[in-house]
Amino acid sequence: MAFLSFLGRLLFVSVFILSAYQEFNEFGVDGGPAAKNLKSKFSVFTKHVTSQTGIQVPHVDMKHLILGAIVMKALGSFLFLFGSSFGASILLLHQAIAAPILYDFYNHDADKKEFTELFVKFTQSLALLGALLFFIGMKNSILRRSPKKKATKAKTN
Repeated sequence: MAFLSFLGRLLFVSVFILSAYQEFNEFGVDGGPAAKNLKSKFSVFTKHVTSQTGIQVPHVDMKHLILGAIVMKALGSFLFLFGSSFGASILLLHQAIAAPILYDFYNHDADKKEFTELFVKFTQSLALLGALLFFIGMKNSILRRSPKKKATKAKTN
């Protein structure tokens, strides 16, 4: 059973590991294509946040965001692979931050093809988020249910 659990975690983190590996290989001096893709989406996101909350989002270099995402995916995947709930929390944080920015279906008309594609990717990202929440919940419930060993008393005759 332990092997199947490890295999399941390995298959799960393969999504994050392959993504981090690809972004790392394409990183270059400017952050690569991921930074170029993120720049426009992050700009729209920051304008939306500023208009809705009145909070000014500080300027951030896209290559630093991409580097942070690579580190979160790699570190979170490595820790999660060995059953760490902290690794799952890192991946959870990454998904919670990245999904609404990268898959901005809410900025497109519902009858457009791009809306459908982004919405499908967003819901897949939510599924990963749910799986991580499930893992963290199960890990915590198992730790709470573990019976504590009682000290054995020697029988007296």
